[in-house]
Amino acid sequence: MDDEKPITEQAMETITTAVETTKDAAVTAVKQVKKAAKKVAKKVAPKKAAKKKAKKAAKKTTKKAAKKSSKKAAKKAAKKAGKSKKKAKKAKR
Repeated sequence: MDDEKPITEQAMETITTAVETTKDAAVTAVKQVKKAAKKVAKKVAPKKAAKKKAKKAAKKTTKKAAKKSSKKAAKKAAKKAGKSKKKAKKAKR
């Protein structure tokens, strides 16, 4: 510290320097946090999207499978009914 400058002026300079240093450190910290957040978002976001897509795909396949199985069951029932009618007619003869 200079002995020529008044104590108040020296104190103000010290405080100003400390404030500027703190400000710079805060700005740097914010930038680093933003960078880290972006990295995490890049890693997490695709996984969430993939999970949603997988769920949608699973729902679609279950719906399709249900429709197919119900159609097959209806066809089989119709065939069985036709066969049983034929057998009944043959039995009557």
